[in-house]
Amino acid sequence: MTRHTYAILGAGNGGQAFAGHLSLRGYRVRLWNRTAGRLAGIERLGGIPMAGSIDGMARPELLTTDLAQAVSGAHVIMVVMPATGHRPVAAALAPLVRPDQIVVLNPGRTGGALEVRNTLLAHGAPADVMVAEAQSLLYACRVLADGTCHVYSAKRFVPLAAVPAAATRRVIAALNPAFPQFYAAASVLETSLDNMGAIFHPGVTLLNAARIEATGGDFSYYREGVTPAVARVIEQVDLERMAVAEAYGVRVRSAKDWLAEAYGAEGDTLLEAVNNNPGYVGIMAPSNLDHRYIWEDVPLSLVPIAEMGRLAGVATPTIGALVMLASAIHGTDYHKVGRNAMAMGLAGLTPGEVLALVQEGEHEAAGTESIAAEAAGSLSG
Repeated sequence: MTRHTYAILGAGNGGQAFAGHLSLRGYRVRLWNRTAGRLAGIERLGGIPMAGSIDGMARPELLTTDLAQAVSGAHVIMVVMPATGHRPVAAALAPLVRPDQIVVLNPGRTGGALEVRNTLLAHGAPADVMVAEAQSLLYACRVLADGTCHVYSAKRFVPLAAVPAAATRRVIAALNPAFPQFYAAASVLETSLDNMGAIFHPGVTLLNAARIEATGGDFSYYREGVTPAVARVIEQVDLERMAVAEAYGVRVRSAKDWLAEAYGAEGDTLLEAVNNNPGYVGIMAPSNLDHRYIWEDVPLSLVPIAEMGRLAGVATPTIGALVMLASAIHGTDYHKVGRNAMAMGLAGLTPGEVLALVQEGEHEAAGTESIAAEAAGSLSG
């Protein structure tokens, strides 16, 4: 069996988990990060110390801030960074990526593959470029203060889809030797609208804002942060998300069903399932509100769900309320700066036309000038 070479873009929690796990299993791994700081820490340690459910000292073959060096010759390009980095990294990848390479977002959040493909095309990438997205990050993991990448658990199953949908099987076949957890979703609408980060991150963080500021996040994020009242709010967000998916003819799981499938955590209610999830044990709350659970998950998860609901005539009042609350807390209009229809290449499309786009993958890059301007910012790593 030929072992693919992987380029991992992003040396944060998830990126180090992917790079470490692949390296320990004998794959060739190039780990790229926008800035050198995290890579220098790995060099000082002599590799990535892995602990938890994955153990050992992992040594990727290359640590680099040179994107061209990282992706040249790689079979699979795994983008593992906050979704705020998707658009700028796609613009930087456009002149480098080849048609035989696979770009996988881990995860795409909502509309990630659509935005990245649209951006690649707008910047001159090959028309048959293959972009896929995972529904969620494979690992529950954190890089600890001593540099250890602690993997608390890996999900048992993670759906994945490509644009166009016909390419999904090829992507799955390429990834499954290393990651048997990935299985084919119907389309990127399914992976995007099955985005559980949208359910569990913004609502829990925003509704625990006072406690986070008062304690510096010194409490169990899921076990203590998800109280009965908080659970009721995130259940309503979940219902709105599922209503949007239904408008596009997409079948998605409830958050409670997802916990059972991904972690084996079951319960009669969402609250019980959260409390019964062993993968959440030990995960603490953010130390402050300047956190990706707000500045990533609100504009790049909640906003696109609301935007897709708007295109389909589906109301999302609870999602809208959380977006407004996050905007007030951060002093940023997340409705305005979030992942909108233009960025995803969906502007002016009906739900039926959106379905045709994700299945066939044939469309012009939309909003080229706007996309190029916004992608000119710094890459996130």
